Amino acid sequence: MEQSSFFEICGWLASITMILGYLPQAIYTIRTRDTKGIALPTFLMMGVGGACFMLQGISHQPEPLWALFITNLITTTCCIIIFGIKIYNDYIKKK
Repeated sequence: MEQSSFFEICGWLASITMILGYLPQAIYTIRTRDTKGIALPTFLMMGVGGACFMLQGISHQPEPLWALFITNLITTTCCIIIFGIKIYNDYIKKK
């Protein structure tokens, strides 16, 4: 196996495990709307970090790093949704 194939397989394996590790908690939070244990700054930073990784993945030359882009597209989307629920629960719903 050549080195580039090995690293591509590692990238996709990392992508799959990151998504599978993150989605259960995201789905639970989205379904229950329970955000008591979530720190707002953490999800803000995770969303910004994910967006930066998306930019890195899509702009990589000579070709995009699709595993990096897709992983962070999914996790950043979940972060945005959870961030919105957290803002609603902590600031809008309390009024």
